Amino acid sequence: MTETAPATIKVLLVEDDARLAQLTARYLESHNVLVTVAADGIDGQAEALRRQYDCVVLDLMLPGRDGIEVCRALRSRTDVPIVMVTARGEESDRVLGLEVGADDYVTKPFSPRELLARIRANVRRVRGQAGPAPEVIQVGLLALDTANMAVTLEGKPVEVTAYEFSILRALAQRPGKVLSREQLLDLAKGSADLSFDRSIDVHVSRLRAKLGDDSRNPRILKTVRGAGYMLAGGDS
Repeated sequence: MTETAPATIKVLLVEDDARLAQLTARYLESHNVLVTVAADGIDGQAEALRRQYDCVVLDLMLPGRDGIEVCRALRSRTDVPIVMVTARGEESDRVLGLEVGADDYVTKPFSPRELLARIRANVRRVRGQAGPAPEVIQVGLLALDTANMAVTLEGKPVEVTAYEFSILRALAQRPGKVLSREQLLDLAKGSADLSFDRSIDVHVSRLRAKLGDDSRNPRILKTVRGAGYMLAGGDS
């Protein structure tokens, strides 16, 4: 019996360093990833909206239009997973990327193996291949359809990214329980190797805005000072 090959992943790599783009594409393609390369922000944004990709790997520093502008524009029109690449490891750059809609990030110089792992993890979330069997999780007025990665609040749809959904699911599976930032990193991403606590803070802030939660007195995503976050459901 012939084994079924893993589904091909289609990735748009937006990178102006031609040599790095070539080496990265070569490695990814050797692992069943179909890569299209764009060399600047303008072409990258147009290509991402022209065709359907499973993931966009987006460099921060790009000619024509920088990665932040491209990320913001894409996120307003598509939920495709975006992995931001920055040459600087400064927290401010990573936070900014997350704030405008990136799902994940790597810093240069990066390991092609790590990049591949992050691409696969984000694509699995979108395809619903991560975690247990599909189910609907109900916490108060909040409902998560894990089969379709859909969120509703009081029956109204809430648009979230793949990573935001993973955070909500981790909390919804443990309603009323406080999860630390490290636990959320582990549960949402499948590994805790980033150890970048503020990434969780940024995503939670974005989720609160989308859920209409008051940041000063949240009724759904609550902060337990010095401990982490918990999901209350918003029905009280």
